[in-house]
Amino acid sequence: MEIVAVDIGGTHARFALAEVVGGRVTALGNAVTLKAAEHASFQLAWQAFADTLGFQLPRAAAIALACPIDGEVLKLTNNPWIIRPALIPEKLNVDAWTLVNDFGAIGHAVAQVGEDQLAHIAGPDRPLPENGVITIVGPGTGLGVAHILRRHGRYHVIECEGGHIDFAPLDDLEDAILRRMRLRYPRVSVERLISGPGLFNIYEALASVEGRSIDPIEDKALWEAAIAGKDSLAAAALDHFCLSLGAVAGDLALAQGANGVVIAGGIGPRIAHLLPSSGFANRFTAKGRFAPKMADIPVRLITHPQPGLYGASAAFAEEHTR
Repeated sequence: MEIVAVDIGGTHARFALAEVVGGRVTALGNAVTLKAAEHASFQLAWQAFADTLGFQLPRAAAIALACPIDGEVLKLTNNPWIIRPALIPEKLNVDAWTLVNDFGAIGHAVAQVGEDQLAHIAGPDRPLPENGVITIVGPGTGLGVAHILRRHGRYHVIECEGGHIDFAPLDDLEDAILRRMRLRYPRVSVERLISGPGLFNIYEALASVEGRSIDPIEDKALWEAAIAGKDSLAAAALDHFCLSLGAVAGDLALAQGANGVVIAGGIGPRIAHLLPSSGFANRFTAKGRFAPKMADIPVRLITHPQPGLYGASAAFAEEHTR
């Protein structure tokens, strides 16, 4: 069955054609990326995608949205489009459709991609478990968290708001980072550190500890400097980012009873080469009496180039073609 896969975020909307059969994604076409600001509505962007192909689109859609899938009107953050689920058949001329939260789509992608698209990061280098729970942690604009329950050849994606749990410092330096961040945020969640903007929060806090003044810097430039190691303070901030990511991924795995963990999100691929040699693994396993259990959990990173589109397609396949 051919469908239109869509992944809509705050800035971009990505489209592709996909093939789904028997509850699985069998093919995903080349992605077309449109800027949301250049189209007045989702329907107009949908039509623009059809125009690029030059033929009528399939009458089925898998749509991932960067917002909760709840209520009669869906409003995306940093995107002026308003989507009314009840009007999707009329507006898009489709007979079957699936709506899924963007990080829920990542969960479906993790559940269906092949082992060749799950790079080893830490723990035993073995496949993710056929049965049990897989925790997914995705630093990007925010910190996405979900988990998958696999049982008897089926899977269920459970979305949650784990990125908003409290940040727990684990040493004196992190105590100082937390004190500094409390001056800005009454409550410091893990997302305040483990996200794209979170690197600057760590960077600023470390500058305060060092008694250094810093100039304003855009997140993109800071990340580039940190990854390249051109700025010692930025590099130190990235070291602490990796430590905190390891600690939080381990905490979530414990809380969710996971026997596998996957790192996702826009930042994951950018630091994939750094994570295995960083303090990520030590922090992940440093859970006291449960350290041996944590050391036996495989940690992977999803490398699929379009996990949102693939995952939206997988969600449709699971709902409509199994």
